[in-house]
Amino acid sequence: MADLPTVAVPGGHVEYDDIPGDRGLAPLLFLHEGLGSVALWRGFHQRIAAATGRRAVAYSRLGHGFSDLPPAQRTHTFMHDEADAVLPALRDALDLPDPVLVGHSDGASIALIHAATHTVRGVVVLAPHVVVEDIGLQGIAAARDAYECGDLRVRMARRHRDPDVTFRSWNDVWLSGDFQDWDLRPLLAGITAPVLAIQGTDDPYGTVLHVEAVRDAATGPAELLVLGCGHSPHLELPDEVDPAVVAFLRTLP
Repeated sequence: MADLPTVAVPGGHVEYDDIPGDRGLAPLLFLHEGLGSVALWRGFHQRIAAATGRRAVAYSRLGHGFSDLPPAQRTHTFMHDEADAVLPALRDALDLPDPVLVGHSDGASIALIHAATHTVRGVVVLAPHVVVEDIGLQGIAAARDAYECGDLRVRMARRHRDPDVTFRSWNDVWLSGDFQDWDLRPLLAGITAPVLAIQGTDDPYGTVLHVEAVRDAATGPAELLVLGCGHSPHLELPDEVDPAVVAFLRTLP
């Protein structure tokens, strides 16, 4: 992907991709996974923008892609910090009133936190985390082994300014003792916008517990799509995920 423009947010500047669309429709704001970036959506945001005619913005969080590195070491509150401080600033800077949030993994959790306390038109979450599960911690520990002993660091270096910062800012925090009591379930009742929650049954980072918690606790309408795939439904089963997301978006202004 060519060099992207940047915008100032609390802590630095982040890169973003802004695809024009119908100003009469709510824009889409894409929030990537724990090791993700704009480029690592691998065109998903562009496909959905093309299929719906909506403006779509995807950005790389600080420490991801070629955004600035974070000014300080992350703590177990990093997803709340992103949802409560960075997203409002980003929305203001890029003129994104009442967006539809589309989040994957950690980005899905950030979307849920933000939607519980800010006005949004809708939420699409792919493999969200709402609580710490043993299976998720096992998957994160396995990723650490792949980074330290396999080729994950080499692959990440192609997509991130500093792969060590990107990886440690995710892996070390999730595996820290401070993270063990992390739980979004008390916040979910604040979500009044419609939600589409997508989960794979073979996800090494989580079970259907997470999307079921969203369905059961959110006070707006919530639709679940459970698929036979892993942690990235939009990449593994695009022929099923894309139409489902497009159909959901057709129900929103």
